[in-house]
Amino acid sequence: MLGLPSPPIEEEPLQKDLARNIETLKKIFADCSDIVYRNIQVAQGQDAILFYIEGIVFAQEIEAQMLKPLIIGYVENEDGDSIESPQNTRVSLLQASKATTWGDIITAVINSCVVLLIEGTAEAHIFNVRGGLRRGVEEPQTESVIRGPKEGFTETLRLNTALIRFKLKTPKLKMVNFVIGEETKTDIVLSYIEGLVDPKQLRDVTKRLKDIKIDGILESGYIEELIEDHPYSPFPQMQYTERPDTVAAQLLEGAFAIVVDGTPFVLIGPVSLWQLMQASEDYYERFFISNFVRLLRYFFVLIAIFLPGLYIAVVTFHQDMLPSRLILSIAAAREAVPFPVLVEALMMEVAFEALREAGIRLPKTVGQAVSILGALVIGQAAVEAGIVSAPMVIIVSLTGIASFTIPRFNLAIAVRLLRFPFMIMAGIFGLFGIVITFVWILVHLSQLTSFGRPYLEGVSPYYKKNQKDVFIRMPWWKMIHRPQGTTKENNKRMEKGINGTPKPEKGW
Repeated sequence: MLGLPSPPIEEEPLQKDLARNIETLKKIFADCSDIVYRNIQVAQGQDAILFYIEGIVFAQEIEAQMLKPLIIGYVENEDGDSIESPQNTRVSLLQASKATTWGDIITAVINSCVVLLIEGTAEAHIFNVRGGLRRGVEEPQTESVIRGPKEGFTETLRLNTALIRFKLKTPKLKMVNFVIGEETKTDIVLSYIEGLVDPKQLRDVTKRLKDIKIDGILESGYIEELIEDHPYSPFPQMQYTERPDTVAAQLLEGAFAIVVDGTPFVLIGPVSLWQLMQASEDYYERFFISNFVRLLRYFFVLIAIFLPGLYIAVVTFHQDMLPSRLILSIAAAREAVPFPVLVEALMMEVAFEALREAGIRLPKTVGQAVSILGALVIGQAAVEAGIVSAPMVIIVSLTGIASFTIPRFNLAIAVRLLRFPFMIMAGIFGLFGIVITFVWILVHLSQLTSFGRPYLEGVSPYYKKNQKDVFIRMPWWKMIHRPQGTTKENNKRMEKGINGTPKPEKGW
């Protein structure tokens, strides 16, 4: 009818005229130099065209599994007639489908498929030849371990889901696909184990993913910020990891995982503060070794948060808390320093953070040397110049080393940020300021949730069963149940008494 707007080209159907289809195709992909058009003849001299995006498909498979079979001819049936559908030819590709609209064709092409158009037919044949140059499986760069699997996720979505499948060989492991991003059309997979995940949390995260409306998703960090409970909190409410074994372990405890195409970092939720303090190697070494390392880790976290503030408070307001010889030594070291302790500490902390950032951004061959030597040279020069005192250099160095013991980088960043409020409050109010800041953070953590689950779960609210894996880890033969609060159904991991407490053989 006159006056009605024409439908968008994505909704228009294909034509039987191959020339018109090619014209429409070149109009859609105008100025796209990476689109490859290959004119061929199939069957009884019918004209056809193959088109795909170069670089994101396996060119060798197109040549061997598609071009040769199509050019040689169709398989004939018992009556000697050619079979019409290319899917019934010698094309030996597993994933094949049909499309009748341009929208389906566009989606297929940008998702690494090869499309075949044939003269006289108003449908396209789509073959999945996804490939291209992508990084293979390597050891994780951000979560290296001495004992444990050495394989890590890559930027390929299906390779990442396969690595999870290798760990969890059960049909209860579900992989639900989403496509998010108006321009990027990024494939995202929500993974969970049926019967272990909380149905309420599963419905919640599914709704949050479906509600995302954005032009593009380039990394899992986009998803994390768009679906977390408290976006203004410095504390991470999701865990990200490069390790398939970490994902498998969390799925077995009723969590869910979000795998994003194009990044090796998989998101895990919900999480608690105690989970972010745990390393995968804690569960591979013997329990008393793991417990020593874990308690050491908690001790150094306290140092990373409180040490600069305590030094500032004691030196500024509470000198009588230190032994006379120590306070005289500190006073002698600070005699030539023209700045108050707070200013001195802020200068050193900012310089240390700048050196750490420079070491990360510079090339690997020089980055580590710059960060270490820079800290030593600048610290020594600052002490000799009388800008800062030697005790302050020691305090800042200990604080920086302590922050490196935190196994999760996003939690370590939060601890480094919170160090500054402690220092400022200590410089203004002394120990009273430290107490005020600590109570404020504690109240904030008590109110924090991760997909409705309390951030301090296990301690607040207190669950007796969870104490087997919070500050220390009990032996595996003691951890019969999954953590309380993660999954209400099927919370038993192993039958009590099957292996029992290990006992030596008689005669030993």
